[in-house]
Amino acid sequence: MSIAITNIGELVTNEPELGEGPLGLLRDAALVLDGGTVAWAGPSDAAPPADETYDAHGRAVLPGFVDSHAHLVFAGERAEEFAARMSGLPYAAGGIRTTVARTRAAAAEELRANLRRLVAEMARQGTTTVECKSGYGLSVEQEERAVRIAAEVVEEVTFLGAHVVPSEYGDDTAGYVRLVSTEMLAACAPHARWVDVFCEQGAFDADQAREVLEAGVKAGLMPRLHANQLHAGPGVRLAVELGAASADHCTYLTDADVEALASSRTVATLLPGVEFSTRQPYPDARRLIDAGATVALATDCNPGSCYSSSMAFCIAVAVRDMHMTPAEAVWAATAGGARALRRTDVGHLGTGARADVLMLDAPSHIHLAYRPGVPQVAAVWKAGRQV
Repeated sequence: MSIAITNIGELVTNEPELGEGPLGLLRDAALVLDGGTVAWAGPSDAAPPADETYDAHGRAVLPGFVDSHAHLVFAGERAEEFAARMSGLPYAAGGIRTTVARTRAAAAEELRANLRRLVAEMARQGTTTVECKSGYGLSVEQEERAVRIAAEVVEEVTFLGAHVVPSEYGDDTAGYVRLVSTEMLAACAPHARWVDVFCEQGAFDADQAREVLEAGVKAGLMPRLHANQLHAGPGVRLAVELGAASADHCTYLTDADVEALASSRTVATLLPGVEFSTRQPYPDARRLIDAGATVALATDCNPGSCYSSSMAFCIAVAVRDMHMTPAEAVWAATAGGARALRRTDVGHLGTGARADVLMLDAPSHIHLAYRPGVPQVAAVWKAGRQV
């Protein structure tokens, strides 16, 4: 059935030709959903007839959030690690191995149930597209299980066998990279769309990351990269060189890194929840945007460095602490995330887009940053079906 959402106080289309500014804002608008896609957007008094009508009562409507970076196949939690960080212990990514041990010991149904719980939690908060990484198995069998379970629940699955080196490989990082690039990749590629590497001191250097990413590309996967999270390093420029869809974190950037991102299609995906949860410096979003780089926001929801599934929270932090405008942050959490996933069907509400729609219990998108921590989701539709 077709649905006309009428009496929309503010409609964010992310289609500049439809309305005002980069968000393509329309006032007193309507949106028609039909067959799981957007059939029409425009002034409320010009809306075509539909089978059903949903009165927005002056609320704001925007595209569903696109969360392009999350780690959701895991068991257990790391609350004590968080408490220790808040007491002054620095974050060094060492707790990943704690989650690896718990995930390996968990039954598949436990992992599947936790994944479904988190994706449902995201949907209730307006997130309609989710990327999910492996990376807490770190063996052929366990990584294959992780991407297979992820593919049952989400559309965008990333093979992250090169998350950290598991304890059984000790100091043999080169041997583990060979395993990831061969047997593990062959087992996981059929279930994934993306290949990723944590390129960082204490994880994998540029040569090792290149080996894994190039092997992934040969296997038919597209590259993305954890880059420059804990230190300045080669990750961002490697991502750009290899044509990666995104370089994620981007906390420590040189002028050359910013220039490389600005002159490429590689999206700088910023994860402010991580810096909130680890007390590291926030990425300089203003510097990236002013240079002309494409910026996305994502949660990085995971049990260690950021156990939050709230894109609204990330928007608020990005506006407050990363000097983004509310419009820039909303665009980054919708259209920016879609670009980071090389998707044209989500992140906007132009004709033909998938009917992923978020209605706020507020008159404007600005309220996502203006009223941080306040539940503001009035309704969510995914592919035209109300969540």
